[in-house]
Amino acid sequence: MTTSSPAPAATRPAAAPGRPRRLRGLAWLLARQHRTALVLCVAVTVLASAWMLYRRAVMLDVLDAAHWPALPGDTIDPVVRKRNAEELNSFGNALGFLPLLFGVFLGAPLISTDREQGTARLVTTQSVTRGRWLRWKLCFALALTALTTGILSLLYGWWWRSAGPLAAFDWLNGGLFGSSGPVLVATALFTTSLGIAIGALLRRAVPAMTLTFVVSGVALFAGDVLKDGLATPRRIVTPLGGPPPQRMWEYVQVDQWVGTASGRLYGWSTCVHDAAPDSCRAARGIVNTVWEYFGDDQMAGMQWTAAGILLGLAAVLVGVFLGWTRKGAL
Repeated sequence: MTTSSPAPAATRPAAAPGRPRRLRGLAWLLARQHRTALVLCVAVTVLASAWMLYRRAVMLDVLDAAHWPALPGDTIDPVVRKRNAEELNSFGNALGFLPLLFGVFLGAPLISTDREQGTARLVTTQSVTRGRWLRWKLCFALALTALTTGILSLLYGWWWRSAGPLAAFDWLNGGLFGSSGPVLVATALFTTSLGIAIGALLRRAVPAMTLTFVVSGVALFAGDVLKDGLATPRRIVTPLGGPPPQRMWEYVQVDQWVGTASGRLYGWSTCVHDAAPDSCRAARGIVNTVWEYFGDDQMAGMQWTAAGILLGLAAVLVGVFLGWTRKGAL
């Protein structure tokens, strides 16, 4: 009697190993959770950088056709100079809105959305401690903000420095001061930190975004009004009624006064509406016109001073955020 041995059980083929993830743990979680912000930041950086590189090349062609710097910039068509200066200022003003957008759309919902949707409780009940999760979230938002604004700020400053006579000379009141050097990065870090702190306190995304928009707007307006105080203006004294200083249009004019020989200053309209202006000025001893201005060499110092103030405020807000969330319930 023969017996047949049972057929061997069918074996399933070994599953092919999946493609390893480049990011793991909290890094992968944050990248997945905030992938929209990541994509938008990359897109804005690439598109804005490409545009600045293109427009810089166009401006250099204009300068080359005008044989600058072999010939002075005054030989370039004033209409062309004005159009290019306005383009530089307009793009700088557009970059100046980035800090507000980062504060409202990245900073404010960063923690408030997680609290509102319960993600915060879910994450911190796993193997991740509250402090570690908060630090990762904070570093992610600030790093993304600094990287995006840092690249755009460097490229914009490079474009402006290459424009020569096509660049606007009034660097303080245009888009240049706040959108080049360290100011754009520091401002964005301040508004993002402000949004994070407000979001942690309010715990609701929409109210946090609204309040961040209002407070950030007021803070940025106040900073714009007070930026003249970042350095001491220089002075040029000319005889009253005489011609203005040569090439004064190349400097940032802050104010204009009339003054005495001893240095006492009066407002520009002093004695203008008097019945006898000359006698009024003679009685006060007014003999000079005083021009206050900032030189180009003062720009870097003023930018770093502004950046230091903004970064200090951002550090305070980060400390408030960490202290509040460490004690408060998630």
